[in-house]
Amino acid sequence: MHHITLLGRPGCHLCEDAREVIARVADELGVTWEEIDIDSSGELRDKYGEMIPVTLVDGVQHDFWRVSEDRLRAALA
Repeated sequence: MHHITLLGRPGCHLCEDAREVIARVADELGVTWEEIDIDSSGELRDKYGEMIPVTLVDGVQHDFWRVSEDRLRAALA
């Protein structure tokens, strides 16, 4: 079973867009997902600070800045 992680931060408009796409796709496909604030970890902030939102599928970076619904669905198929 797949798992999606959204790395972002509060107040990020691109993160809000990504959250909507991820929630919709995850719900339709029965996939679990979580959201992590990159500011909760210095390591995450240093690695992804200018790339948010970042989408991980099964712990592997899948997208950043924008989430393509088609690409996400393909990765989860």
